[in-house]
Amino acid sequence: MAITAFAVADAPPPRCASSVVSYVPGSGAGSAYQNPARALGAPSRFTGAGIEPGAVTPFRPAFLSSELVSVGRGGQLVLAFDQPIADDPRNPWGIDLIVYGNAMFADLAYPGGVPGYLFDEGGTIELSADGVNWHAVPGAAADGGLPTMGYTDVGPYSTATGFAPTDPARPVDPAIDAGTLLGAAYEEVVAAYDGAAGGTGVDLAAVGLASARYVRIRVAADAASVPEIDAVVAVRPMRAGDVDGDGDVDGADLGVLLGAWGPADAGAAADLDRDGDIDGADLGLLLGDWGP
Repeated sequence: MAITAFAVADAPPPRCASSVVSYVPGSGAGSAYQNPARALGAPSRFTGAGIEPGAVTPFRPAFLSSELVSVGRGGQLVLAFDQPIADDPRNPWGIDLIVYGNAMFADLAYPGGVPGYLFDEGGTIELSADGVNWHAVPGAAADGGLPTMGYTDVGPYSTATGFAPTDPARPVDPAIDAGTLLGAAYEEVVAAYDGAAGGTGVDLAAVGLASARYVRIRVAADAASVPEIDAVVAVRPMRAGDVDGDGDVDGADLGVLLGAWGPADAGAAADLDRDGDIDGADLGLLLGDWGP
């Protein structure tokens, strides 16, 4: 199986939720999974150390109690960022933050990595600017969305880390969901993620907030499932010409663009105007954004 690497070169560390405000485990939360600090920091890339080690992929999610916190029925988890997250129009597709659980795909062609049914466990996402007034994000599941992908250069059941890590602060195109990936080859799944790590993307505009500092995950008392939470990450604003995602627009971005000149695959990083071709219009956008 040939896997194309979509690594984001030298991407800055993601800005993650930095503190736990409160935690109520609720009913059904496993006793070993009740440390809310497990939801701080970046999502897991490698899981199962000492038990069944392997890279985190859409077919093998994080599963250790050292990586996840469970929110049981009737429970809730409130996390805070050190600085507010802004509703930023520069963010790709308007997505401002990403919640990572441990959803996974069933494999229709094991061990080929062909997405089938999505095993997700729900949980309502709510946002607040002040920690008092809360706004539920419609249609968003905390432990749902797209399963986490830790690396883009490993197979669906790799027992080793990769060399091309995904960027957890970069969202997947919201037009791509579990339904659109059903039956896709693993190479197509990797390409669809386009260097991002998956998760559930949230646009602050969907709840009418200009900014938010607090994120609350709540689970109904009669919920069918109990979600696990791995991380909550603020999206990094993307500059128009930052093809390699390192925060600068420079010769490295120009080299990537010129190397990809011509007809482009859907979602190609160098296709800045998303018209299906990498040409003079994209070059103009990159040069216009040149600099640190």
